[in-house]
Amino acid sequence: MSAFSGDLVVLTPEGLYCPPGGFHIDPWRPVPCAVITHGHGDHARAGMGEYHCSSGSLPILRWRLGEQRYHVHAHGEAFQLGDARVSLHPAGHVLGSVQVRIEAAGQVWVASGDYKRQPDPTCAPFEVVPCDVFITEATFGLPVYRWPHTPDVAADIVDWRRRCEARGEAAVLFCYALGKAQRVLAEIGAHDDRPVLLHGAIATGVQVYRDAGVALPATRPVAEEEKGRDFAGELVLAPPSAAGSSWMRRFRRAQTGFASGWMRIRGNRRRRNVDRGFVVSDHADWPDLVRTVRETGARRVIATHGDTDALVRALCEEGIAAEAFRTGYGDED
Repeated sequence: MSAFSGDLVVLTPEGLYCPPGGFHIDPWRPVPCAVITHGHGDHARAGMGEYHCSSGSLPILRWRLGEQRYHVHAHGEAFQLGDARVSLHPAGHVLGSVQVRIEAAGQVWVASGDYKRQPDPTCAPFEVVPCDVFITEATFGLPVYRWPHTPDVAADIVDWRRRCEARGEAAVLFCYALGKAQRVLAEIGAHDDRPVLLHGAIATGVQVYRDAGVALPATRPVAEEEKGRDFAGELVLAPPSAAGSSWMRRFRRAQTGFASGWMRIRGNRRRRNVDRGFVVSDHADWPDLVRTVRETGARRVIATHGDTDALVRALCEEGIAAEAFRTGYGDED
């Protein structure tokens, strides 16, 4: 039994650090040993001495970071780092995303990374992991954020494409290249068998998912379409960076949409300057943040990145000891 008696995770300039294990979780500066929750760029960065990750994250990390010193672990498989017993458990965020369970000195801590509780056909569902201390994201940590049923949103996207077709327009939907684009594809495949056109940045990520065995509907790269063709009636997925770029000029007439949890607030749609907003998020909404904390049984909660103040206040009012870490994670959704 280790003589260590402090917190199992502390905040350092490099990121979340586990003193008894000698490793960081999703560090934002180079460190000798990193445990990575998932492949988004704000959680998986280059420059680490070695990376511990789930088997599902490996193809994504190779795509994003190239060949590194990877140590791959199955869900629930315990491994030893220093004096800490560590295991990785599904987070339901994107393909391969995990929570990090740490057991040391008679304590159990869980760092959730990013997570969601809604069903997602492209990744393993979130697993509730009982713990003493739960480190939770708070990206959408305000009561206004409550998600609709995603299959219903997918049906709305297909209906939007058909309306665009009747007007002789393309339907260009902006969404993030890792996780969101693949989930949108999988969901709309249940409502429409028409192939979806993809921006190159989206196509690469979709192929990574296909190679990992995730079933997705038919797609075609926009770059392989004939020059000067009319894209009327086509649904096109593109990253947000394509908005307002020269790439958009190939669509003679188009409506634009954005798929994100941020679209729950109407003003965000205006700021994005898009015609339609579709509420699809790969993060937990307010009810699921609170529900998840309760289900873990944690006596103490640490909120990271997002609207932490509101979540901390609500949990404290329930009698749960809650606080916040100011971290270097972003708000990609």
